[in-house]
Amino acid sequence: MTHGRHASHTYDTEVQAYDTEVKVSADGLPEWLEPVARAAATVRPTELSRFLPPENGEGRQSAVLILFGAGSPETGPELLLMERSSALRSHAGQPSFPGGSLDPEDGDPQGDGPLRAALREAEEETGLDPAGVQIFGVLPKLYIPVSGFVVTPVLAWWREPSPVGVVDPAETARVFTVPVSHLTDPANRVTSVHPRGHKGPAFLVGPALVWGFTAGIIDRLLHFAGWERPWDRSNEVPLDWHA
Repeated sequence: MTHGRHASHTYDTEVQAYDTEVKVSADGLPEWLEPVARAAATVRPTELSRFLPPENGEGRQSAVLILFGAGSPETGPELLLMERSSALRSHAGQPSFPGGSLDPEDGDPQGDGPLRAALREAEEETGLDPAGVQIFGVLPKLYIPVSGFVVTPVLAWWREPSPVGVVDPAETARVFTVPVSHLTDPANRVTSVHPRGHKGPAFLVGPALVWGFTAGIIDRLLHFAGWERPWDRSNEVPLDWHA
């Protein structure tokens, strides 16, 4: 996630306009995506993570965009991911969902502010056109203790795909899509082991290892959507001390 900053433009569509309510709708989703929408409507915070937002309200309000696309006929449905710049202060060099901190103009953090922030940050980081994105669900707020982010995961369907790529190399190293079939393949699933002993689900994606918060969300989405396939949790990959 990147630190929120003021956008240099305003959105000109009703869905993305700062001064209107952002719509959340599952209408017209492809059939294969309906299990994710159903899971989003029923999942409890403790079913997603043991790290929940502090009860005292502390934490940096943030959002990520979990964007599903149709992909190609050869590879099938896909997820949009990016690799954060190694120069960033938080989660440097890690593959992640597009996203970042809420800006004041995003609106109420307890309302639709996180939805606007997810779309805004995704546009700033990947260049995607928010007008082609349909938000169909919102997961419960979660917490990343190491950086103090309170994160709202926003689920969306890439109804009208647009070109994406690195907008600012100081924040983003690369932008890429991963087929869902690659993520469900047991051969690409491992357990990451942090030097401090923490373990968690991870995914081998080409030269990259997706781990931490992003991998945890993907793992739970695959599980509750009924897409998870049995995999060898004893296959461990150590993280380095900079993780």
